[in-house]
Amino acid sequence: MSDCGCKVEIKNKEESRILIILLSINATMFFIEIALGIISESTALIADSLDMLADAAVYGIGLYAVGKAAIVKIKAAYISGIFQVLLGILVFIDIVRRTILGSEPESILMISVGILALIANLICLQLISKHKNGEVHMRASWVFSKNDVIANLGIIFAGILVYLLDSRFPDILIGLIISMVVIRGGIHIIKDAQNERRKLQ
Repeated sequence: MSDCGCKVEIKNKEESRILIILLSINATMFFIEIALGIISESTALIADSLDMLADAAVYGIGLYAVGKAAIVKIKAAYISGIFQVLLGILVFIDIVRRTILGSEPESILMISVGILALIANLICLQLISKHKNGEVHMRASWVFSKNDVIANLGIIFAGILVYLLDSRFPDILIGLIISMVVIRGGIHIIKDAQNERRKLQ
């Protein structure tokens, strides 16, 4: 019975189930955050919404890789990392645009949405935590979920500072930090995928 492949099949089903849940949560939060980010004129919320979009795409790519050969999983992680870096660059461009043109972020909306996103990402982090040392495509998912929690805490903090200081600059600063976290996370995944590829050679 040890060679029947049952454990592998169960593992693949578990990974698929987790990634589907993560994909659903992040896709839903993307639509919520992008809409409320535009309404509230919050750079940080818009940055985080695009991060949610990137994560949803990453989980979709990871879902495709479940049960596939190691090289497919490595390519999936590599593509995920590139996509994450590109999204981070787009966020940075939007921050520069808003810095020049100006914005008036709504602090209460920022804090409220930040708390909602934090709850969603803590659920994601809990779901993926047992796979943080797993195969490369699952490690990528862990990195993204961990970064999201940090970004959400930053949004809440920025909303509080916007309220207390009556200034848009905390929102811009946190948006910039989120974009850097996204880019850094993407680079980490690309390097991890490259290391895994070398092990196969």
